[in-house]
Amino acid sequence: MEAFTYLAPRSLDEAFGVLANGKQSLLLAGGTDIIVQLREGRRRCDQLIDLKRIPELTGFRFTADGGLEIGAATPLAELYESPEVRKRFPALVDAATIIGGTAIQSRASLGGNLCNASPAADSPPALIALDATLVIAGPNGRRELPVADFFAGPGRNTLQPGEVLLQVNIPAPAPNSGAFYHRFIPRNEMDIAVASSGANITVDGSGSITAARVAIGAVAATPLLVPAAASALIGKQAGPEAFAAAGEAAAAAASPIDDMRGGIAQRRHLTKVLTVRALEGALQRIRESR
Repeated sequence: MEAFTYLAPRSLDEAFGVLANGKQSLLLAGGTDIIVQLREGRRRCDQLIDLKRIPELTGFRFTADGGLEIGAATPLAELYESPEVRKRFPALVDAATIIGGTAIQSRASLGGNLCNASPAADSPPALIALDATLVIAGPNGRRELPVADFFAGPGRNTLQPGEVLLQVNIPAPAPNSGAFYHRFIPRNEMDIAVASSGANITVDGSGSITAARVAIGAVAATPLLVPAAASALIGKQAGPEAFAAAGEAAAAAASPIDDMRGGIAQRRHLTKVLTVRALEGALQRIRESR
């Protein structure tokens, strides 16, 4: 690991100031990816800027309409240990509890998982299915961006120079809606998804699907929202036939690679299976909430 300067600003203005000093910077929101990458020589920097002491980037709160605003550097454990988060946003908890392992979840953060921009990351498909947006702050102000539009390729995001991911915002769940995130890994713990799927559906009194979002991960250069899967669901009865059609649409949207963790055909098949299972899980949560 090459030498670098460690900085821990206590305000956004201070962070923007050091980001503008002309030195090569990396941002630390948890450190569970960046430190490993620096140690292995895959990344380098002149200064490492720790964001965890900036108040706007830590903690979470529920909005008046039932949404959830999460500081980008908030530890995952702080989220999933909240009974209210577990009750209102179980699909977020599905992802938060399996990012890394228990030993690091008191430091690992949603913001770090998103900004690392791994195609196989667990938080993006869940957050895309939940229609989450990101608040990005820079020296010239703030902007909002859907999570699905944040990724530019493997290991690359759309933050501009001098910008910081400030907040993850999840809208309030619609009545009679349910969401679920599911992945496949070769081992039981501490492994990377071979394929994953997040699903969010809303049904009416007759069981017909009135709204849907399906997202897939680890099977393309970036996590993907799959509009064709939603189209296969909306207006149909929530059940095996509609779910199978959505699974086929998700598999068709996948463009996986062939590597040591899985082949192309396997990943396409898993995308279909996981999408069906995520939809089944979402429907079960709707039934349990009644």
